Amino acid sequence: MKGRMLLVEDDELIGTLVEMNLAHEGWSVTWERSGEAALEQLTRESFDLVLLDYMLPGIDGIALAKELRRRGLAMPILMLTVRSATTDKVAALDAGIDDHLSKPFDVAELVARVRALARRPRRGATD
Repeated sequence: MKGRMLLVEDDELIGTLVEMNLAHEGWSVTWERSGEAALEQLTRESFDLVLLDYMLPGIDGIALAKELRRRGLAMPILMLTVRSATTDKVAALDAGIDDHLSKPFDVAELVARVRALARRPRRGATD
């Protein structure tokens, strides 16, 4: 197993595609469909990486990323989103994400970005 990943995605098709492909790559994937559920999950368990949708019901991806960083959680965050304007990318990066991938995306690129993030040393983790 490569590590534990939290997938936060409300779209069933995208979530299923991502979960299936990353599990095939050796990741243990926990899938939550809202920001609130993801936050609850993160209080109970630790993860090595978070894949986070920008637009979620309730707490959106930007607010969730800010909250994770505020709590001192240092795992890499890869944001998946249809929002590809520079201002959206800047807001996400400023909120604490580590990488950004626009939807629709190629699964091979997603897997490669996950591998790249997993190779990076963790920064001052408190989780």
